[in-house]
Amino acid sequence: MEDVVWSFLPNVLAKYPEACDCPICKHDVVAIALNQLPPRYVAREQGEIYTKLNTLEIQYRADVYAALTKAIMMVSENPRHDA
Repeated sequence: MEDVVWSFLPNVLAKYPEACDCPICKHDVVAIALNQLPPRYVAREQGEIYTKLNTLEIQYRADVYAALTKAIMMVSENPRHDA
């Protein structure tokens, strides 16, 4: 799940040019987004393939985009560093 969120981040972040894209803020955004999404644990390579196939589902993608958008807003309002 973490890999999926990281892979979606650049596309979502591009829609918010005013948002900070420093490493600290990016990590905060991903952490917040992951905490909003249900966990998807994989124990074997076969499970990883199944999880990657799920990224094609429209609702799954929408959930990740929504979680990232909300997280970007939260971090933008209160970054952990000086502007």
